[in-house]
Amino acid sequence: MWVCLLPPRVRPIALPDSTTNPARLGTAAVGVASALLLLLVGASILVGAGNLTGEVLFVSRIPRTLALLLAGAGLAVAGVLMQLVAQNRFVEPSTAGTAQSASLGMLAVTILTPDAPVMIKMLCAALAALAGTALFLRVLKAIPLRSTLTVPLVGIVLGGVIGAATTFLAYRYDLMQTLATWNAGDFSTVLRGRYELLWIVLGLTVLAYAAADRFTIAGLGRDNAVSLGLHYRRVVALALVIVALVTAATVVTVGTIPFLGLVAPNIVSLIVGDSLRRSLPLVAGLGACLVLSCDLLGRLVRYPFEIPVGTVMGVIGGGLFLYLLLRRDARLG
Repeated sequence: MWVCLLPPRVRPIALPDSTTNPARLGTAAVGVASALLLLLVGASILVGAGNLTGEVLFVSRIPRTLALLLAGAGLAVAGVLMQLVAQNRFVEPSTAGTAQSASLGMLAVTILTPDAPVMIKMLCAALAALAGTALFLRVLKAIPLRSTLTVPLVGIVLGGVIGAATTFLAYRYDLMQTLATWNAGDFSTVLRGRYELLWIVLGLTVLAYAAADRFTIAGLGRDNAVSLGLHYRRVVALALVIVALVTAATVVTVGTIPFLGLVAPNIVSLIVGDSLRRSLPLVAGLGACLVLSCDLLGRLVRYPFEIPVGTVMGVIGGGLFLYLLLRRDARLG
């Protein structure tokens, strides 16, 4: 399994006391995360421009809060699945070309069939995201990986190339403003009837939890997984499909939220370890808490104006990503 990101000199010493049991820590962390999540949900419903009337509550505030919960939980789960498949802590949809590929797929279907239903657009974005993720994994197999840092750097370069191609097409067809909307991660336009596609993310998250033990074994590597009797290719394919669909549904509905899938799994891993069965609910809850917190911060910094969630999360998550990436003692787990 992966090595804890804490350097050896500050890693907690395993004591016989039961309080160091990962299961107990996980239970306590879930309780704290649940209380924090409820607090943030209440704040998200109450905070906003204008008076809180019944119509505003059911048409705008509650749908927006639900969209934040679903997107945050889904992207965090997608991040931990990508890290297991790539066997690297520093990858997630926005650092592996997955989110950029989903935007390219959305742009392509918008150019070719602008009147296509939203479900068709999501499926096209999912296929593009799946192709981009497969290309990322293919590139990793073709180059020598002498350092843990090579993997996220390859993903960032690949995402940059795909993003540049997407920007060129958007400029060519006068769709730059539309592309900017997909890349913003903005929940200000979420209303009842415009976010329901994200309920697919909930189903995918439940599916990921049902297959958590298989994903954990797959994270040990192909040889170890096969020796334990796991059908490695099928499990990896399932993980990639979940990642692609979650990313596509989020991009179609609210846009890209960078680094979320990197931050949440790494924090949870430091608390409860790497067993996906134990950590996945906490990863999903922490992802939802992070998105809710960034949304509240974006709404309050320049009230009554808003800063998109993607921008706030990009600043916070990008700083933490660089911190983890540049640690001299960071190692592939």
